[in-house]
Amino acid sequence: MKFGIDRLLADPALRAPLAGRRVALVAHPASVTEGLVHSLDALAACEGVNLTAAFGPQHGLKGDKQDNMVETADEVDPAYGIPIFSLYGQVRRPTPAMMDTADVFLFDLQDLGCRIYTFVTTLLYLLEAASGTGKAVWVLDRPNPAGRPVEGTTLLPGQESFVGAGPMPMRHGLTLGEMGHWFVDHFKLDVDYRVIAMEGWKPDAAPGFGWPDSRIWINPSPNAASLNMARAYAGTVMLEGATLSEARGTTRPLEVLFGAPDIDAKAVLAEMQAFAPHWLVGCALRECWFTPTFHKHAGALCSALMIHAEGAFYDHQAFRPWRLQALAFKAIRRLYSDYPLWRDFAYEYEFDRLAIDVINGGPALREWVDDAGAQPDDLDAIAALDEAEWLETRRPFLLY
Repeated sequence: MKFGIDRLLADPALRAPLAGRRVALVAHPASVTEGLVHSLDALAACEGVNLTAAFGPQHGLKGDKQDNMVETADEVDPAYGIPIFSLYGQVRRPTPAMMDTADVFLFDLQDLGCRIYTFVTTLLYLLEAASGTGKAVWVLDRPNPAGRPVEGTTLLPGQESFVGAGPMPMRHGLTLGEMGHWFVDHFKLDVDYRVIAMEGWKPDAAPGFGWPDSRIWINPSPNAASLNMARAYAGTVMLEGATLSEARGTTRPLEVLFGAPDIDAKAVLAEMQAFAPHWLVGCALRECWFTPTFHKHAGALCSALMIHAEGAFYDHQAFRPWRLQALAFKAIRRLYSDYPLWRDFAYEYEFDRLAIDVINGGPALREWVDDAGAQPDDLDAIAALDEAEWLETRRPFLLY
């Protein structure tokens, strides 16, 4: 099993088009070779590669920015003397001056396979910046650890944001290399785009179902600490738009359906089982407790439900994290009708919409949760159409 970076380094023929051209790298802490050498170091040492710049996405090239909406400054790499530009600082889109530092941009980010994970938007912004300029963008492809399943409603027109690059469902089931092909086609971009594809990736194969068991897990962002988190994230990320804790400030963030000091997790689980038991399959849920050291409910003992989409509890085809999280919200609303569930703040610099709507690319999920008469089939009817349409839309772009 070879990732894109490993194939590029091993094959001079793949690198041949880089000869005589300036090369920039977009990377983060999980951008490593199979030998755990960071891609920046590996490319700097690679014969025939003229590395002239590097870019860091949200959380930075070093991945040291813990929370969301914490910006990273530009800097100069102390070892190589090249500029390191932040794409989550003063700008989100590469500026013309940034683009002038290279001819070919190698994009080597580990993704989670979720629309809201901002690395996919960073790819779109880079492709748009390169469009019409003669600049080339190469994705050094990596696995989608959540695999091929598709889930969630499609982002609505006018709902685009840094956590909503385009009309795709929450869980899109593509690699970033495949997504780049869809971006170029959908947005009609004029860009020299290519993918250094993986070798031997089998997204439907056990036990990883997207993540090869021959490769260790390295956090692509500070709170993406495990494969379990990557599988659950398409649901648990919605907690960022809620007053409930996603367990930031603990060692297992974004692996819980919620945590709160004033909610009875056991009662919520019973309500979930009564209301939509078929949305609970594919994983195990366990009552737990935690006290966040920072972020929401810091210092307060929280009652919570932990997700285990792993080991013998995991059924790859049955697990539906977006519906599972929606069900948790619905059960809380049914048990605590006046609970202030939705967090009202400027989420990812969107000031005019509730964060939960920005996250979902529209209001459908929130409206379903808040509608006392709404049933599981009502949300299913909306999402299932979008999911079926996306399965057809993405088909021509599958590389594996």
